[in-house]
Amino acid sequence: MLTYLADKLKKAFPNFKPEQVQPQTYSVTVSFVGSGLDVDVVPILYYGDKDWKGNLVSQDDGSFLETSIPMHLDFAKRRKNAHPKHFAQVVRLVKFWARRMKQEQEGFRFKSFMIELILARLADQGVDFSDYPEALQHFFTYLAKTNLNELIVFEDNYSASTVPTSTLPVRIIDPVNSANNVAKLYTSNNALVISNAALDAGDAIDSALAATTKELTIYYWQKVFGPSFKG
Repeated sequence: MLTYLADKLKKAFPNFKPEQVQPQTYSVTVSFVGSGLDVDVVPILYYGDKDWKGNLVSQDDGSFLETSIPMHLDFAKRRKNAHPKHFAQVVRLVKFWARRMKQEQEGFRFKSFMIELILARLADQGVDFSDYPEALQHFFTYLAKTNLNELIVFEDNYSASTVPTSTLPVRIIDPVNSANNVAKLYTSNNALVISNAALDAGDAIDSALAATTKELTIYYWQKVFGPSFKG
């Protein structure tokens, strides 16, 4: 099904390069080069549930995974309402950083949904998202300090006590399905690569904020967001 969907998307975007339309485990990611935006197109088998729950189908083994797009949207909306405009913007900035890391560092992987959930956790803990450098620094500091070894779970739709016990190194639980660890395929080494990249980014932000000239400030921000950053 995902191969079929990917073929249809390639026909819908005939000018895209093959790597801009990539099947994932449960979705097809469409990457827009100009904006750096990734969009996941997710087919769901709906079975009439009142909360619009349905099943994702794994490309790997055909297994089902229950989810609900409306419930996910409500979850994100609560965080956006608590931090109007700024939550969404910080999410975009971090995803831009992660996309650059994937291009530049072999072995770097960081799922967009994981980024959103980590930022939602920080938002719930009271981080001020209106100060973008400070919000980014909180995010990178969290990654560097925890090495992604801290359980992240939300009680919007279920009790944390329903989350199954696990010895996996990275545990970030789907806010719609307590049985779904969205980071279950991430190893300790994957987490270490992310943590080290976050440490470098955090150091660069510290240097940018302490810089005494505009040129130095831009130089350090470019270490985070690449040469396209112009200040």
